[in-house]
Amino acid sequence: MHYHPIRELFLARMKQFFREPEAIFWSYGFPLIMTIGLGVAFRNRPPEKPRVDVIDGAAGANIVKVLSGGEFVVSQQSRDDAARRLRTGKSDITVEPTAQGFIYRFDPSRPESALARAKVNLALEDNARPPPIDVHDQLVQEPGARYIDFLVPGLIGMNMLGGGIWGIGFVTVDMRIRRLLKRMVATPMKKGHFLIAMVGGRMFFMLPELILILLMGVLLFGMRISGSLATIVLLAVLGATTFAGMGLLVASRADRMETVVGLANLATLPMWLLSGVFFSADRFPGYMQWFIQALPLTQLNNALRAVMLDGASLASQWLPLAVLVAWGGIAFALALRLFRWT
Repeated sequence: MHYHPIRELFLARMKQFFREPEAIFWSYGFPLIMTIGLGVAFRNRPPEKPRVDVIDGAAGANIVKVLSGGEFVVSQQSRDDAARRLRTGKSDITVEPTAQGFIYRFDPSRPESALARAKVNLALEDNARPPPIDVHDQLVQEPGARYIDFLVPGLIGMNMLGGGIWGIGFVTVDMRIRRLLKRMVATPMKKGHFLIAMVGGRMFFMLPELILILLMGVLLFGMRISGSLATIVLLAVLGATTFAGMGLLVASRADRMETVVGLANLATLPMWLLSGVFFSADRFPGYMQWFIQALPLTQLNNALRAVMLDGASLASQWLPLAVLVAWGGIAFALALRLFRWT
């Protein structure tokens, strides 16, 4: 029987793949589970209701009554709280009543804000007595209150997450596959030494990444940083350390690239979707908030935005710090216990 090299190599690869149950699961089972889960979560999803903040006062209470028919999510806020909520993406538009009409404050670069402005104005005009009403738009375009200012801290957090879990996870598993870790067993090195060195290497590459993103925001988009740069660096270091520990845990026993890809996706996808990188995590239903707020990326993003946009101190961010320390400490301890050289 004639054996062709291409056919034999192809058959050998197929046999090797199907003899690895984890490779089959992460290649076919996990994507199927994610597809079903996301399909169930977002099936027949109605259009998202505009989130409207109305400035406190008697006239504001009347506006809340008009907009509370179910088409909007309305809350009455002080002027300072409304500005903060708009800045951090927790509302789409702010409505302030005047003697003759209304003032709308919104970011025109956010499509949901522009749509909210049109819907709110239509609803208020329909209920104005007598029409017409005097309407003024105050476009939120000053540094510190735009969508780009909200986005940059989320990008920093997402970069810390990707570099920690994907960077360390892939490098470690690649070293195991190439039998480099096996050679280290013969050296007078402990597992802890290796894991700490991997985290230290991640810290070395993290700082230039952080500086580049901040410079991009400041130089290209005129972003204003209200808080301390030292606090931002400390938060980024803590976040990167936490995700590096999670990356080590992901790679502690995986010996195939298919396995580490699946585990890394399992660790990162929920945070990419839920942790408020591109929009506020408050958009998700209340019954999900306990899980969302427990995610380390959510707390890192919250702390970075509080410092960068509102000038918050490090001490005021004790809850995000505690969540990050807990995730990092548990992940590193488990990685130290489960890690194997081969």
